[in-house]
Amino acid sequence: MYSKIVILTFPPEVAQKALVCQLTKKYDLLFNILSAKISNQKQGYMVLEIQSGSKSGFNKGVRYLKDKGVSVSLPEHQIFKDEEICTHCGACTAVCPTDALHIKRPEMEVIFDKDKCSVCELCILTCPSRAMGLFSAETQDVE
Repeated sequence: MYSKIVILTFPPEVAQKALVCQLTKKYDLLFNILSAKISNQKQGYMVLEIQSGSKSGFNKGVRYLKDKGVSVSLPEHQIFKDEEICTHCGACTAVCPTDALHIKRPEMEVIFDKDKCSVCELCILTCPSRAMGLFSAETQDVE
């Protein structure tokens, strides 16, 4: 299964249109809405975790959105886990909305799956040993 987190920016002329639901209908893509907001000017953004059976299905869905005027980019920040200072207390797993952080049993080890991470930053605020951090990456447009 191919999965990617993307940031969609909607200009005013398409912010009120039902474009995202077409990803399921036309391109057989599943998605989770991780965050969304429309401003007073009717511009909007949405952070989606798009899931697909193939990279080509994902690319077709992204092309559809771009053709409709939606800007599609990848997150500019990424979360990292410092294995050397993590105490495996599990506090981060309690707040992670995407299960990117989970406890491996019976070892009781905290595992971080960056591919599932929505970059919500809740783990950073929660981690008592400060093992979770944020680093900057350039914002990339999705081709």
